[in-house]
Amino acid sequence: MDLPLKYGLNPHQHPARVTLPPSSPLRVLNGTPGYVNIIDAMGAWQLARELKQATGVPGAASFKHASPAGAAIAGELSDTYLSSQFLAGKAYSPGAAAYIRARGGDRMCSFGDAAAVSEVVDRTLANLLRREVSDLIIAPGYDRDALEILSAKKGGGYLVLEIDPDYEPPEIEQRTLFGLQLEQPRNDAAINRDTFSNIVTGNRDIPDSALDTLVVATIALKYTQSNSVCVAYDGQVIGMGAGQQSRIHCTRLACDKADKWFLQQHPRTLDLPFREGLKRTKKTNLVDQYLLWDQLSTTEENHKLDGLSARPAPISSEERREYLARFDGICLSSDAYIPFRDNIDRASRSNVQFVAQTGGSAADKGVTEAADEYGMAMVHTGLRLFLH
Repeated sequence: MDLPLKYGLNPHQHPARVTLPPSSPLRVLNGTPGYVNIIDAMGAWQLARELKQATGVPGAASFKHASPAGAAIAGELSDTYLSSQFLAGKAYSPGAAAYIRARGGDRMCSFGDAAAVSEVVDRTLANLLRREVSDLIIAPGYDRDALEILSAKKGGGYLVLEIDPDYEPPEIEQRTLFGLQLEQPRNDAAINRDTFSNIVTGNRDIPDSALDTLVVATIALKYTQSNSVCVAYDGQVIGMGAGQQSRIHCTRLACDKADKWFLQQHPRTLDLPFREGLKRTKKTNLVDQYLLWDQLSTTEENHKLDGLSARPAPISSEERREYLARFDGICLSSDAYIPFRDNIDRASRSNVQFVAQTGGSAADKGVTEAADEYGMAMVHTGLRLFLH
């Protein structure tokens, strides 16, 4: 069975289609999918589903351009966190809470995302998505009122996909590149707490909460374009460094994003004086620029911070360090071995306390010594998770 697509990766790549298996696990309930939509939806669904399978807690993902902008399992939504996401304190279902945490991992990168949840979508999640800039959602089912809300989004064009949660693809996957057909077994490596049993540092204390966060971070890496490094906290991704050719650049990117995630909840950020009537998208951009303030020129500051009714004081480097030091349980996972200690040095500046990596590098000894210097607990998983 063939499902016509709007076009391929680009509008000039037309016509395009996706071939579904005889008993298709996928149904289009609303909208017309495109090629990128299908790629992101499939990655996001697998990630959300695997988070639920590994932890027993509802999972969600926010995907953009074949990698997760964020991923999370359901958890507590504090008033401070909800304020940082420009959300009011309401009763959210576990599936909605998981998606709020997934999208909130990086609100900038989640703009126009593919959303996925492991649960049936209810009204609380549908009402949340109705307000967000999002391209599609994929889930195992929808309550009737939730489907009505989502089908009205984007003038009736919002893409709503339903997938059979019990569907398993064939063991062998294929791909065609420049007329060449590649074939390999699907990456079905199971990631759970046992994955992190080989602790190689002097600090061997990894609490269950950190193990669960390492599970989330490492499963997220499984569905992220390599090279990739993920920083996670309290069961949610807060910094994804994806698709870089150098691992230190992955680490810098992931840690910079994680720093910003924490600083979005700094009292001075929460008190930014937004002008009346600003949309949340504009507020998100202003927060991003405010937290980059010390890197901007005076001209850029005046332009980028337009939208604030008063000029706030920046958060100094010392204040940032003191604020980040308050948080315990920050985890970093790498999709392959960490080749040099510079990754550990950078992670330490973001108060990372737990590290997971494949291991097996000629520089393992020096990397472990660096982790020991900072009092980190580090594990070797023996599992590489490249995705291309």
